[in-house]
Amino acid sequence: MKLLQLTDIHLTTPGQTIGGRDPNRNFQKALDHAMRHHPDAEAVFITGDLSDWGDHADYLRLKQTVARFPVPVELCIGNHDDRDTMLSVFPELKGAGGFVHRVVPLSVGHAIVLDTWEKDTHAGSFCAARADWLAEQLAVLEGPLWVFMHHNPVPVGIAPMDQIMQLDADRLGGVLAPHAGKIAHIFHGHCHLPLSGSFHGIPFSAPRGTNHAGWPDFGAVKLLSAADLTESYAVILANPPTTMVHMVEFGYAGAVRHEGSPDYANWDKLTMIR
Repeated sequence: MKLLQLTDIHLTTPGQTIGGRDPNRNFQKALDHAMRHHPDAEAVFITGDLSDWGDHADYLRLKQTVARFPVPVELCIGNHDDRDTMLSVFPELKGAGGFVHRVVPLSVGHAIVLDTWEKDTHAGSFCAARADWLAEQLAVLEGPLWVFMHHNPVPVGIAPMDQIMQLDADRLGGVLAPHAGKIAHIFHGHCHLPLSGSFHGIPFSAPRGTNHAGWPDFGAVKLLSAADLTESYAVILANPPTTMVHMVEFGYAGAVRHEGSPDYANWDKLTMIR
């Protein structure tokens, strides 16, 4: 099974840029690249920050775009989004309790899309109501399960970023941990950094994002850092009992070299390109 993860698309008013980059153009560029190279993908998951300011017009354009896309697109909510506005355009995404969470059947197991949004903060929230809903799903679903969410559940070691991580991570972990054996992977966004690790024994990863990139400034105290790194999305190859996650830097415009054969017999100093 092949899945794609796009994150932090930050759609905004046409003509406006973020970090000197056009998020609308880069989102379309990511979709075009994905379909050119991965037409066999089963689904695309966009893990939040769909709109940069939670504007109604952004969600309308997003809806029009994904409606034309030949692969199903599943949406998460991020801290830059606005839940009420998002649901006014995507009412079908309204789940139990009014949250943007749901279960998505896949050819291999199920995906669980979580809502970590909270009003008037960039930090992630996972209240008791959301925890109860997740516990109910985990109790009845068979593995493998793939969890998609916006906020990182583990500190990244960068002070300003850790202030806006998933602040209810202990509650989330308490629900996930008893079912760790059937949860294959957690996919998140939010940090604009390529990340990987584990949370209560469950592996997680995040790609950089389809527009502006972060930078891991471990000495930062107040401000987040950015860098002119290439835009990316993730390709997920799920063949239980294994999961492989690639970060594809679709914004890279340089050359790709063919350096040699994987056949050991063809490796020699005269013919290998180094």
